[in-house]
Amino acid sequence: MKIVKGINELKGYLVDSKRNGKRIGLVPTMGALHKGHLSLVERCVRENDICVVSVFVNPTQFNDKHDLETYPRTLEADCALLESAGCDFVFAPSVEEMYPEPDTRTFDFGTVMQVMEGAKRPGHFNGVAQVVSKLFYIVEPDNAYFGEKDFQQIAVIRAMVKQLQIPVQINACPIVREADGLALSSRNTRLTPALRQKAPLIARTLQESKALAATKSVREVIDYVVNTLNADPDLEVEYYEIVDGDSLVSIQDWKDTSYAVGCVTVYCGEVRLIDNIKY
Repeated sequence: MKIVKGINELKGYLVDSKRNGKRIGLVPTMGALHKGHLSLVERCVRENDICVVSVFVNPTQFNDKHDLETYPRTLEADCALLESAGCDFVFAPSVEEMYPEPDTRTFDFGTVMQVMEGAKRPGHFNGVAQVVSKLFYIVEPDNAYFGEKDFQQIAVIRAMVKQLQIPVQINACPIVREADGLALSSRNTRLTPALRQKAPLIARTLQESKALAATKSVREVIDYVVNTLNADPDLEVEYYEIVDGDSLVSIQDWKDTSYAVGCVTVYCGEVRLIDNIKY
């Protein structure tokens, strides 16, 4: 496995692989890797000849300076995990390498980037589109892999690929969870032991809401999730929406879609956690 910090250096390594018709897979990450990330890497290794994993905390997608500063950075440990998973190249550029000058591109993907996370974190998805498009232009992968925990992000990236006509297959991979149901996230490391005990209530409540959906209205299910989570003094729901899984438009009735997905963001103490469930 090679650790590469320069764009031109990485392109140089990949040019022969492309010339020889090898399939290249990319897993974009911000590091602080866990088993969820590794499930993406292992699939990438299985389905491609060359596996590239980027490790880059992208500043343009943070609208909270404190969140950017406190985001965990563990490159040495990340590289050890990636080597054990069969990764070929770790691309770990500096901010200056990725943004030698400010990226002033602005994107409009319609509803998918305006609702939920888009509404609560202005500019977040524009920053995601900036960095992921840069990575796609640098690596030119055949396949790219993203976790379904970031459900809305996948919709945004699919819209971006279509709009920019980038020839890459976007592969969504299932959420990986702890034994108690908590969705794996790099942010989980910021939970105190007491809050770590509370966080699984998020997934548990979503599972309970799935059982209710057979007999309750969309509004009743939403109210159940919000009220159950907010009843715990350490949890605060920022939003819970049930949407069409393709358009991300909120539904009012279960008949509005055959692909209903509930998306939630909850503050567990000061740590912002997201999760989702398919109904």
